[in-house]
Amino acid sequence: MLIESRPALDPELAALVAAQQRELAEAGAGAGAIFEPDDDVAYLLGVVNGRAVACAAWRAREHGTAELLRMYVRPAYRGRGLARQLIVAVEEEVLAAGRPVIRLETDLPAAIALCQSSGYRQVGAGTRFEKSLPAVAPVS
Repeated sequence: MLIESRPALDPELAALVAAQQRELAEAGAGAGAIFEPDDDVAYLLGVVNGRAVACAAWRAREHGTAELLRMYVRPAYRGRGLARQLIVAVEEEVLAAGRPVIRLETDLPAAIALCQSSGYRQVGAGTRFEKSLPAVAPVS
C-alpha cells in the first residue's frame, strides 16, 4: 500500500470519510461527528493499485501530544494489515512533529483490538487509549 499525505478537501479522502460514516450509521454506531475538513489536521490516504482504500487523520494537541482522529479501511480490503500500516505511518508523522504521545478515543471493538495490539493502553475506565512513542536517537 502506498501511503500519501492529502489535503483536507481531497475528493478521494471525502469519499472514504463518507463511506465510513455510512458504515457506522448502518451498524447503529451513529454517524459520529460530521466531517468538516480542517487544515490543522494531517490526513493520510492509503492507495492500493491506484484506488484510495484507507484513510487516517491526526492533529496536534497540547503538551506534546497528538490525537488520532479517524481510521478507515474499505471492507473489501480489511484483513490485509492496511490499518496497522496506517497507524505506523501516523505514529511516524506524530513523532517527527515532536509529539511523543498519541491518544485516541473509540468504543468500536475492532478499533480497540487494533490499538491494543499496536501497543496502546486504556487510560482510565472509559474509551480513551494512549501510546508513548519511542524516542529516536539522532543519527550521527
